[in-house]
Amino acid sequence: MPNIGPMELAIVLIVAVIILGPKRIPEAAKSIGKGIRGFKQTVGGEDEDEKPSLASETIKEQKAEESKRADS
Repeated sequence: MPNIGPMELAIVLIVAVIILGPKRIPEAAKSIGKGIRGFKQTVGGEDEDEKPSLASETIKEQKAEESKRADS
């Protein structure tokens, strides 16, 4: 398997800036990150049910606070 050195990495980054433009690079990086994360979860067998998401935890906390306010 070939090694990727700093010169090759620099060339890839320059080509990415030319093709995508500086404004779309963060968006592309997020998409790539989500894709890699999804691939790792699929390969690793992790389910979203096993790990509660931050959004579901926040919703549970909000409901608990609302019930405390309603009881007062």
